[in-house]
Amino acid sequence: MTRDNKIDFNQLQAIVTGATSQIGHFLLPKLLYLGCSVTAISRHPPTHDHLIHWQNHDLYVDGLTINSPTILFHIAPLPTLTAILAKLPQDTPLLHVIAFSSTSRLTKIHSSEPQERNIAKQLAQAEVDLVQYCESRGIPWTLFRPTLIYGCGQDKNITFIANFIRRFGFFPILGKGSGLRQPVHADDLAHACLQACKSVKTFNRAYNLCGGQTLSYYDMVEHIFHQQHKKTRIISIPPPIFHTASNIFSWMPKVSHLSHTMIMRMNENLCFDYSSARRDFGYQPRVFYDIGINLR
Repeated sequence: MTRDNKIDFNQLQAIVTGATSQIGHFLLPKLLYLGCSVTAISRHPPTHDHLIHWQNHDLYVDGLTINSPTILFHIAPLPTLTAILAKLPQDTPLLHVIAFSSTSRLTKIHSSEPQERNIAKQLAQAEVDLVQYCESRGIPWTLFRPTLIYGCGQDKNITFIANFIRRFGFFPILGKGSGLRQPVHADDLAHACLQACKSVKTFNRAYNLCGGQTLSYYDMVEHIFHQQHKKTRIISIPPPIFHTASNIFSWMPKVSHLSHTMIMRMNENLCFDYSSARRDFGYQPRVFYDIGINLR
């Protein structure tokens, strides 16, 4: 990679951590198409993929071996990254680190739930650690904070709504469900990784990445009904009843991730500006209404 935005993927190794994630699902074939040598890291690698060098690693324990010019795409939990980087030799030919945090680092820092505040604090500290390490070693870094990710049925938001609708034929919301959302497709985030590789403007910058459409929580749910060719049946439930239901959810494994605070956010705006990403590397995400949703 050079400072004039030229990059020859055929001469590079790409290491992708968290490779079986939603973003990895779309990023790996893109890297192969560009002729990049790919090493994919996962605790549960597939056994049928012979085009990619899969490695079974626990990133909280294991280090990485980097012997050739490499771009590291860290899609695994961000707190695992600094421990990995700290184990690398000084002469490691690491050309660029592209890592994923989350907008939860911004939206949950003042949450009423200690667990959510702790997640936000861990992300914030991991971001600081990444910047400090890379700048001390002269390694360019790019940090992405995506919003509500969907795309191949691995998320606990859009997919949860779709599965609930499929099973019960309706979906409950708190009040009017007026909070604004910007769902982002995992394929657009994978494409953003490649765009960031090609633009030195992304070096040592952090970006909030969201989808190309802002819509209310209610409208988002309504569109998921349409995607499944089902009649819209959205039931507005008063807060006291929904609060009782959230306590019941905590005892049900398939919905235990739902908390009182998460439910309350149905009426809160969780929107971000991605104009800096559009300016620096041409980020142009799809809108939620124009695509099919691959769910299971």
